[in-house]
Amino acid sequence: GTTCVLVSFPFIFNPCLGCKENTPQWAAFIYYLPFIVIFQFGWAATQISHLSLIPELVTSDHEKVELTAFRYAFTVMANITVYGLAWLLLNFQVDQPDRTEHLGIQDVPIFRNLSLIVVVLGAVFSLIFHLGTKEKPYLPGSLPQPEESTPLLQKEPMSPPRPLLIWKDWLLEPAFYQVAVLYMSTRLIVNLSQTYIAMYLTNSLLLPKKYIATIPLVMYISGFLSSFLMKPVNKWIGRNLTYFVGILVILAFASWVTLAGQMGAEIYGAAVLLGAGSATILVTSLSMTADLIGTNTHSGAFVYGAMSFTDKMANGLAVMAIQNLHPCPTELCCPACISFYHWVMVLVTGGIAIAAIASLCCIMVWPIRVRYHAVCLQGLSAAGTPYGGTESMEERIRSGTLN
Repeated sequence: GTTCVLVSFPFIFNPCLGCKENTPQWAAFIYYLPFIVIFQFGWAATQISHLSLIPELVTSDHEKVELTAFRYAFTVMANITVYGLAWLLLNFQVDQPDRTEHLGIQDVPIFRNLSLIVVVLGAVFSLIFHLGTKEKPYLPGSLPQPEESTPLLQKEPMSPPRPLLIWKDWLLEPAFYQVAVLYMSTRLIVNLSQTYIAMYLTNSLLLPKKYIATIPLVMYISGFLSSFLMKPVNKWIGRNLTYFVGILVILAFASWVTLAGQMGAEIYGAAVLLGAGSATILVTSLSMTADLIGTNTHSGAFVYGAMSFTDKMANGLAVMAIQNLHPCPTELCCPACISFYHWVMVLVTGGIAIAAIASLCCIMVWPIRVRYHAVCLQGLSAAGTPYGGTESMEERIRSGTLN
């Protein structure tokens, strides 16, 4: 995955090789398409395998939140670095005679240089990760190793180990689809707001192009600071209420954008709300996914891959729908697109947040737990199969129901 990203990413942000001013758009599309496909494949492979390490490394619910929060914090640090570099490169244009306040063809070298810097930095840290992280080999049929807190003397005789879920078993679990819908809604809010924030700033608010670096920078800084509060907040009020608080912050941002037609310096306050809310719901939804996987870490990559697939499909369809509704598709922008991007920002945050609340309500009514597989095992136990074994109701609730 890392190799695919390193090979394809520089070509995406470089001008089409051999293309001229009269080159048709379909030819440029064909040129960039393979690089985008390779990049998306590599990015998905890298992200899913990296997320799958979280349930492998820790088993405690609060430790999963902590690791997910740290992962998000370093993701934010990387994003802050990118936007900081973009701000520096854009401000280095001050001595250029063709410098303008809005983005144009003259800014292509800036994004080319930025992509090359990002690839070099990413390659260095990826090398450190692959050399420094030792993955424990998975041995089929092996029993889990006792932890430091595991008592040496068991109060009750241990039941035989349960068979772990494979990828086909997940498709029969209602909780799998509950978490998938919640994660998809979360990713729609985070990804679409990041995608259209630049158009909203430059086309709707008519702000200078330096804001496309400073506003996301403020969003990521607020998200970075919020990520350190995830573990204590989750311990205090639980997963569901933590997610609900994050959604309320997103709704506050959407309300602010709706009521304020034009914004100047106050856009920084709205950016703080969007960054903090996005960090909260993203970290919490990833923690819920890790909770769903539980001890079934050998199929964790399938769960994360399925979640990533649903979010990418939903984001692709959403972007296609938004672009088809664009009032002036043949122009960069027209008077009608001023209000268009304003309402896009409202809907991709506030509208999807309402759908996320509905999904959260389903999880609060039917908590995340493995149901179908547990019922099958109870049937096998009653029939006296090797997978049987008595288990107290307290242990079943503790192992099956997740906060």
